[in-house]
Amino acid sequence: MSQSTLFHPLAEACLLEADTVAAKLQWIDALAACRADGRLVFAVTHPVKPASAVVLPLKPRLVEPRELPGRNFTTHSGRVAFFHALAHIEFTAILLALDMAYRFHGLPTAFYHDWLGVALEEALHFSLLNQRLAELGATYGDWPAHRGLWTTAEATAHDVLARLALVPRCMEARGLDVTPGMIERLQQHGAANDVALLQRIYTDEIGHVALGSRWFGHVCQTRAIEPEAAYFSLLQQHLHGDLRGPFNLEARRQAGFSEQELTRLAVA
Repeated sequence: MSQSTLFHPLAEACLLEADTVAAKLQWIDALAACRADGRLVFAVTHPVKPASAVVLPLKPRLVEPRELPGRNFTTHSGRVAFFHALAHIEFTAILLALDMAYRFHGLPTAFYHDWLGVALEEALHFSLLNQRLAELGATYGDWPAHRGLWTTAEATAHDVLARLALVPRCMEARGLDVTPGMIERLQQHGAANDVALLQRIYTDEIGHVALGSRWFGHVCQTRAIEPEAAYFSLLQQHLHGDLRGPFNLEARRQAGFSEQELTRLAVA
């Protein structure tokens, strides 16, 4: 029988020590290998480090959204900018999912397996997008990227319920809202391979948001609080009501949003 390996130190090395994209992906590969042969043990070895201590790679350079290049499908540079932005979202999503499993203790073992699984799927998405960038003559880090994505992780590091509400059930759910429009635009430009790539990511992301819904409900149940009220209270606290549609109600329904939540979103 293979010797067991602790998840916590490997995750911490990926999040807090690795300082390049390649180094972080090497740790993700190591976690995947340990998970595949059943060696991972989700035991806490020492207190977690703050989310603000997580090391982000020097490239891409992080800027404000207004400084990002334009994204479109009619020019080569616009298409590169588009796929670079998606790659940045997926790379950050690797870290967000891994941090979910690293940071929050006292939950069922299935919670940690689920979020490590999400991190590995996000790593696959990132690899596919970086391959697409290579076909376009670029690589992740060549262009600047949005600095705001990790800010949400820092703002919710104190509470797993807030993290579940704001990351899978808000940030990732927004991806469900906007991706069909991206797919339609790519179809109009005859980019069949790009359509297939985005469709693959979109399908997987429904599953990720569904896990967020499942575990959000679990934590609400253990705390004896009403999920809908808790969700909208957390959105108000962190977003101050700044959540605008249109919303992909069918995809959100598949991802575990209740009809009451969808009704409130529809009139927001």
